[in-house]
Amino acid sequence: MSYVPRLKEKYRSEIHPALFKQFEFKSPMQVPRLLKIVVNQGLGDAIADKKLIESGLVEMAQITGQKAVATKSKKDISNFKLRRGMPVGVKVTLRGNMMYEFLDRLISVAIPRVRDFRGISDKGFDGRGNYTLGITEQIIFPEINFDKVNKINGMDITFVTSAANDKESLALLKEFGLPFKNQKQ
Repeated sequence: MSYVPRLKEKYRSEIHPALFKQFEFKSPMQVPRLLKIVVNQGLGDAIADKKLIESGLVEMAQITGQKAVATKSKKDISNFKLRRGMPVGVKVTLRGNMMYEFLDRLISVAIPRVRDFRGISDKGFDGRGNYTLGITEQIIFPEINFDKVNKINGMDITFVTSAANDKESLALLKEFGLPFKNQKQ
């Protein structure tokens, strides 16, 4: 028997039936699911220091367990001494088992290590069922050795779902265990 990530099994056995019942879908295929997670880190200071991109690629690979790619600028901006094609960040797109493993580590290990944490905001939805979460420090991940960090950088984590709207996507992410702030209205 092959290995199945914990959250993938939880989705099949608990989350899918709960969302099917909650939103009263006509078909089980309408139930929202997580398609991919994109982890993006903008390294604007890499224009002056080329080693930041290399260290960013190594750190991103350690965090996600998958090789990262450098993102390049799309146009010239003379005020920032930026030319088209210069590396300005790193990103990783996670799908399948790697996605579920990263989500599990994010929820159970990394987010609880954030200082003064009171829950993540529910304002990061884009209207189409996708959610973006900003993290201010990459050192909350235990895979990163604090002594080898050149510069503390933040990152954006985007959850791409098949949900038709933000309400369904919020319900899906809450079922996975993302700790959203309690809304008092």
